[in-house]
Amino acid sequence: MNAARRVSALTLLLLLAGCGSPAAGTRSTPPPSPSATGAPADPTDAAWVQLMTPMNEQAVALLSLAADRSGDAGVRRWAVRLRSSQNGELGRLRPLLTRMGLPDTNVHEGHRMPGMVTADDLRRAHSLKGAAFDRFLVDRIGDHLRQTAQVSRSETGAGTRQDAKRLAASLVAARTAEIARLPALPEGSG
Repeated sequence: MNAARRVSALTLLLLLAGCGSPAAGTRSTPPPSPSATGAPADPTDAAWVQLMTPMNEQAVALLSLAADRSGDAGVRRWAVRLRSSQNGELGRLRPLLTRMGLPDTNVHEGHRMPGMVTADDLRRAHSLKGAAFDRFLVDRIGDHLRQTAQVSRSETGAGTRQDAKRLAASLVAARTAEIARLPALPEGSG
């Protein structure tokens, strides 16, 4: 493994190390066998896809609240578009899990990780409305987009499966565009 790839793999593993300990009661499901067209994943590829899937799922859950909680029509339209994009990515991530022979379960359930929308975030979002919700939503989703871009960049350099690396590269490109479209909201109390 060359030096650049070792650095990328180390970066991804360090990012994953920040996820903390699992919630009580989290069960481990044995992975299914890889499909006939897929090969088992190496640890970098597996770590990436098993992180990206729940990160997108949690972001979708938060974005879904905008329809009822946002006070700004522009934020609602942005949230609908981004939720659709994140769901489209999930439609590509889940089959990759299957091809790698990995379980379609959240192995990061209960973990606290940079950029991941947590259960606490979702509870807080339910308590906010209008401009306060909008600021919270844009802040949390901005963190999600920046972190998933960083993790996906690491996968493009350190992963070994070409299908995973191609998907990661497309997510990096999508994140660049999505970050540029984050709504600019006025500061204030709320």
